Amino acid sequence: MNPYKQLPIYGDAIIHAYSGQNMGDMDPHIFAVAEEAYKQMARNNKNQSVIVSGESGAGKTVSARYAMRYFATVSKSNSNAHVEDKVLASNPITEAVGNAKTTRNDNSSRFGKYTEISFDQRHQIIGANMRTYLLEKSRVVFQSDNERNYHIFYQLCASALQPEFKHLKLGPAEDFNYTRMGGSTVIEGVDDRADMIETQKTFTLLGLMEDFQMDVFKILAAILHLGNVQITAVGDEKSSVSLEDKHLNIFCELLDLDSDRVAQWLCHRKIITASETVIKPMTKLQSLNARDALSKKIYSHLFDFIVERINNALHFSGKQHTFIGVLDIYGFETFDVNSFEQFCINYANEKLQQQFNLHVFKLEQEEYMKEDIPWTLIDFYDNQPVIDLIEAKMGILDLLDEECLLPQGTDENWLQKLYNNYINKNPLFQKPKMSNTSFIIQHFADKVEYKSEGFLEKNRDTVYEVLIEILRNSKFHLCANFFQDQQVPISPFRSTIKVKSAKTVVKPPNKQFRTTVGSKFRSSLYLLMETLNATTPHYVRCIKPNDEKLPFEFDSKRVVQQLRACGVLETIRISAQSYPSRWTYIEFFSRYSILMTQRELSLSDKKEICKIVLQRLIQDPNQYQFGRTKIFFRAGQVAYLEKLRSDKLRQACIMIQKNVRGWSQRKKFLRIKQAAVTIQQYFRGQRTVRQAITATALKQAWAAITIQKYCRGYLVRKLCQLIRVAAITIQAYVRGFLARKKFRKMLKEHKAVILQKYARAWLARRRFQNIRRFVLNIQLSYRVQRLQKKLEDQNKENHGLLERLTSLASTHANDLDTIQKLEVELEKLAAQKRTSEEKGKKYKEETEQKLSKLEKLNTELQEQKTFFEQKVQEKTEEMKDKMDDLTKQLFTDVQKEERQRIMLEKKFQNEKQDYEKEIKSLKEEIKMLKEEKSNLQHKIQEEHHSQDGLKLEVGELKKQATMIPELQKEIELLQTQKMDVEKQVQSQKREMREKVSEVAKQFIESYDVEEVRSRLTPEDLEHLNEDGELWFAYEGLKKATRVLESQFQSQKENYEKEIEALNFKVEHLSQEIIHLQKLFREENDINDSIRLEVSRLTSENMMIPDFRQQISELQKQKLDLEHRLQGQVSKMKEKMEEMPNQEQNNQTEKGQRKRLEDQFEIHTKEEEKQIITVQEIQEINNHLKKQHEIENEIKSMMKQEASHLTAENMDLEEQLDMKDRVIKKLQDQITTLTKTIEKANDTRVPAVPKEYIGMMEYRKEDEARIIQNLILDLKPRGVVVNMIPDLPAHILFMCVRYADYLNDGGMLKSFMSITINGIKQVIKEHAEDFEMLSFWLSNTYNFLNCLKQYSGEEEFMKQNTPRQNMNCLKHFDLSEYRQILSDLAIRIYHQFILVMENNIQPMIVPGMLEYESLQGISGLKPTGFRKRSSSIDDTDTYTMTSILQQLSYFYSTMCQNGLDTELLKQAVKQLFYLIGAVTLNSLFLRKDMCSCRKGMQIRCNISYLEEWLKEKNLQSSSAKETLEPLSQAAWLLQVKKITDDDAKEIYERCTSLSAVQIVKILNSYTPIDDFEKRVSPSFVRKVQAMLNNREDIPQLMLDTKYLFQVTFPYTPSPHALEIVQIPSSFKLGFLTRV
Repeated sequence: MNPYKQLPIYGDAIIHAYSGQNMGDMDPHIFAVAEEAYKQMARNNKNQSVIVSGESGAGKTVSARYAMRYFATVSKSNSNAHVEDKVLASNPITEAVGNAKTTRNDNSSRFGKYTEISFDQRHQIIGANMRTYLLEKSRVVFQSDNERNYHIFYQLCASALQPEFKHLKLGPAEDFNYTRMGGSTVIEGVDDRADMIETQKTFTLLGLMEDFQMDVFKILAAILHLGNVQITAVGDEKSSVSLEDKHLNIFCELLDLDSDRVAQWLCHRKIITASETVIKPMTKLQSLNARDALSKKIYSHLFDFIVERINNALHFSGKQHTFIGVLDIYGFETFDVNSFEQFCINYANEKLQQQFNLHVFKLEQEEYMKEDIPWTLIDFYDNQPVIDLIEAKMGILDLLDEECLLPQGTDENWLQKLYNNYINKNPLFQKPKMSNTSFIIQHFADKVEYKSEGFLEKNRDTVYEVLIEILRNSKFHLCANFFQDQQVPISPFRSTIKVKSAKTVVKPPNKQFRTTVGSKFRSSLYLLMETLNATTPHYVRCIKPNDEKLPFEFDSKRVVQQLRACGVLETIRISAQSYPSRWTYIEFFSRYSILMTQRELSLSDKKEICKIVLQRLIQDPNQYQFGRTKIFFRAGQVAYLEKLRSDKLRQACIMIQKNVRGWSQRKKFLRIKQAAVTIQQYFRGQRTVRQAITATALKQAWAAITIQKYCRGYLVRKLCQLIRVAAITIQAYVRGFLARKKFRKMLKEHKAVILQKYARAWLARRRFQNIRRFVLNIQLSYRVQRLQKKLEDQNKENHGLLERLTSLASTHANDLDTIQKLEVELEKLAAQKRTSEEKGKKYKEETEQKLSKLEKLNTELQEQKTFFEQKVQEKTEEMKDKMDDLTKQLFTDVQKEERQRIMLEKKFQNEKQDYEKEIKSLKEEIKMLKEEKSNLQHKIQEEHHSQDGLKLEVGELKKQATMIPELQKEIELLQTQKMDVEKQVQSQKREMREKVSEVAKQFIESYDVEEVRSRLTPEDLEHLNEDGELWFAYEGLKKATRVLESQFQSQKENYEKEIEALNFKVEHLSQEIIHLQKLFREENDINDSIRLEVSRLTSENMMIPDFRQQISELQKQKLDLEHRLQGQVSKMKEKMEEMPNQEQNNQTEKGQRKRLEDQFEIHTKEEEKQIITVQEIQEINNHLKKQHEIENEIKSMMKQEASHLTAENMDLEEQLDMKDRVIKKLQDQITTLTKTIEKANDTRVPAVPKEYIGMMEYRKEDEARIIQNLILDLKPRGVVVNMIPDLPAHILFMCVRYADYLNDGGMLKSFMSITINGIKQVIKEHAEDFEMLSFWLSNTYNFLNCLKQYSGEEEFMKQNTPRQNMNCLKHFDLSEYRQILSDLAIRIYHQFILVMENNIQPMIVPGMLEYESLQGISGLKPTGFRKRSSSIDDTDTYTMTSILQQLSYFYSTMCQNGLDTELLKQAVKQLFYLIGAVTLNSLFLRKDMCSCRKGMQIRCNISYLEEWLKEKNLQSSSAKETLEPLSQAAWLLQVKKITDDDAKEIYERCTSLSAVQIVKILNSYTPIDDFEKRVSPSFVRKVQAMLNNREDIPQLMLDTKYLFQVTFPYTPSPHALEIVQIPSSFKLGFLTRV
């Protein structure tokens, strides 16, 4: 079933879950069918076929793709050839050049494809071969509405702007005739540019390099340009192509052709007769057809060439052992216009349906008849008559080929022949009532009406020879090779497959005639059928759930129609009544002889033994039947016998194990006993010897032993001689007797062979005669029955036709009545249209009058505006004079305030201009209202157009009387749409009125309505319609805009004042900062000079032997330094003395500010009085409010100025504090310098050890070497073991500190960029190396933390030591680089998680589900299931220990690399989620795992994981919570599932599982033995009813690709930068510590 949506049930985990499973053990899936085919191929060494069929858009192409991916995954070889990837890579290429969008399917296969995947004796893929059938060439030059051309054209157009494609001179798909014809150039959810990249990758994977690809793209681009060549008509019988045609020249340039000849022969044709050659001009239509035919020919050759190159890439040198064929062919199609392509496609589907019927119905029932099994025949639809109608002698294809041979043959003549031959003679052929250019064929799925137009042309597939000759002479080798004369390749199947027609086919009398497309397709179809019949077929029926391509929408009627059409319902009936499993007597005896008793095995007749055994084992005799040569079983019986056999084998194994273990224990006991006895013997002997031994006894014993030796030797030699003589005599007599006996036996056998030869020959001749007589009798009886059945079918068909005629007559009468009713409705609709047109005209006139009035009012308002502006200017000048006097009295000493007043005047003029701009915006809003009115008028016109469309549709109803019921529904829908549009228009009008009325009400109270009405003339009042309040609303809007303007102006002025104040502060602070920087520079220069002097002195101490001279020089330098230091100290003291003076100045400034504030208070009182006067003026004229706003602004300015002065005072105090700190720092430096000088004076003191400040000095040209040695070439193991793990991060940061210390922005930027790029490169190169990813994740994270820790921001400096705070960055803010590093760390983390998941995922299902470590559970499997034998060769068997060891390896590696504990916990949580999700998904898919004891095993494994977490102290990582769904599923398998209390407990406990998951586990629960019971359906319904209240996601499978959100906590580094040392293994000797 096509879900029309991507689902996560086709991944590698699902493939591994279905591998090795029997059909029916798990849920239905395409992988189950593929596994069955692969298993039968491997088990029986027979070729298999997977036939994917269904209607267009049912999902055949995707199903075939998944089947091929399954074979490639389960049969993956260990070689480096990557044959599987190449086989899968052929799919994107063939889909790009052979698939297109149709009305029913966005990725419809427009050709048939049969892919043979070849396997060797180890059942591994060694190659593949592809055969294609009937490419739809007409799609290159024509597409119906809402369809597209082949995908490759749109991919090329989407990539036209790429540099490698610019020479093709392409553009968007809308620019070309061949791609814009369907009107749909884009598919929703498809990125053609990304698909083009994928196509190029697959070309490269198959070994087809860029040169080949560009040749292919050249030809495709040439086809597009050829379609744009303009052909103009010259009169009625001629046409021409301009030599300056842009696309013609590009076409000839790409294919290296002569443009003159191409332009000539596109419009002319050459006719060769016996006596002369005539060049005849062609009409425009003929020239267009010639152009399109050439495009189709070129594309067809290109398609065949690409398929040939793909086959060459998939070719293999070894010997094919077996193969699996995957058939992906076009489905049954019926469109509005069906042509030759749809006819061939449906013909191929008829043949496939016949093959299905033959395999499922005919052969099945015939085998029952042969075996004398009692069987009632089941009727099924046999489509042989339709196939005979198409392909038999004088069939449709024969008549088409015959008409193609005639020079004057036309589509109309061919169609007339069909009418004459089949109308009223063949019930499967019909003539449409309303058309004389079409015919109808009753196919197995539905009736299809074919248009005869173009059948002959497409069947001939002719291109004028002159154009072919031009392309053959092309200098572009690929194009020229397409049209060279080539021999027809011999099919690889011709030697083994003989093609036979269902009926005799007429052969052309002359071999020189060209074969037609129909005959080629028919022969290739016969080859396909013979190939399928020579293999074991497996059927995949694809079903469309609905015709609208909606996800998860199920149309039951449509689905049942498809199931009935493809014979699935009859298949279900046969499977319910039939015997699907069968064994020959010999196979049954050899397989189940272990279940037979000794008494049964003693019988000589094996057939009788099998009957006796079955009667004893299976009590119900209806469950099996005995045939002549086979035993037939109903469904489930073989599984029962397999269970009995496995139980017997298990008991035998237990018995063997018992005896072997007992024997081994007894042997071990006897060996131990013998050893104990021997030890005791020697111990006792030694003890007795020690007690009783003497010298005389030793001598006597030795003498006795010597006498015994010689005596025993003599006796033994004498006995040996006697035995030897006796043995020789016995051997002589025995050998003679045996030789004589063997001779007599050979003589008898020779005589018996001669007798047997003659007897067996006589028996064989007699047996053959009897069998021949019997077969002839059966054939005669079968043929008689078949003829009788055909007579009965014909009688039934005749009766059906009579009934159909009567029903057609009645429907015709009903159709006439409905047509009359529709005419009456049309008249009503026309009357309604007239009334609506009149209303529309009236409404237009009224709106035009309103607009003219509004324009008049607008002019009046502008005049009023100018009048008021003049008044405002006069008042503002008066207020300016007054305010100038006041401000001069207050601020005589401050020049800055005068400048600000001047600025205010300039701003006031700017605000006037802004006011005028806002008036313009109001005018634009009026225009917008006008445009909305015009839009409403357009909607009315659209309604008129929709009514015109209704008329056209009713006219079409008269022509197509058969479609009347559907058209009635469409008319009703259109009427409802019309009503909806009218309602929408009315609702929009109401909304506009409501909005206008709301705005008007807000200001109606402050506005005099009567004055406005007095202004209006009587004529204006008469024109006011139901929207009469529009004028008042307009006035209200104007008033609202004025208020808003005043508010915006005040806000702007405030913002501008604040900006000026801030600019002043910035300038003031910048000056002070410059002054402080000068001081710091002087101090730094002094410090640097002192450091240089000290370093020079120390070096001279070590190198110069003359200490006295050095001391004198040092004393001189000391005196100089002291003088300089004293000068600096004196300067600093002067500065310290100046500071109090500055403080006194500040205090005087504070006093002045207090005076100003007092004056300001007096001024505010005076302003309040002025406000009262302004309010009085405002009562006279409301428009003087602006002047009052100006006064308020001045007030705010005064307040801001006061606040500004106080802020400056605070700033000065802070500056004093800063200067105090600077003085302290300088004093500290002076003391340190004096100490260093005193140490230098001491001659006998050795050199002072260097004090490092945590920086690495480097040169800019060494950056590449740093990255190469520290990042790219670094191996993590040595770094982790020998020193701190995050050492590279600290070294990188120390280099960053050095660039910051130099205040070199360019150096810092380049170093950060090259560092980030280096980390990206090393991650890309080692994308699968877990240790490398872990190492650089840790270092990137620590590098990011160092940038935060030493950034100088307070939030990151809280945990620093004082020394670390001194090492903070001084000059640059690296927050942008911190963000880049954070993004890079997230990227590394995701790749790190992906590598861990890929490593552990293959272990999860074997370790968590399949491996059984609990005693007493091992070996048990649910009833009816066989032991799993995976088709994937798993050399390593994973256990729970393997998972724990892998987790421990991950944990130890992360710890060694110094990964932060929080990150480590997040990674462990992600891994545990993956373990739970993969295990749970596999549990949902496998019924054999849903048992009580398996729940115990899962719970035990979860406890192992929890113990691991506890051992590693990771309980706080929330990893345990991710296993909660799996834990609840294990509990659900173990709990009792019978009573209502059990259901309630399940509802309360299983909170982490969704309702769908709980129901799935309950339904899949399988008892492991006869003591358990399945979950009853009533109990499942109870639980489901309780779970209906939950609001959870109805999703069965968990998303194994889900990633938790990662967070990088800030953890400062505890390592001091001063103690970091670079090991020699880093090869960074060019770096020096500072």
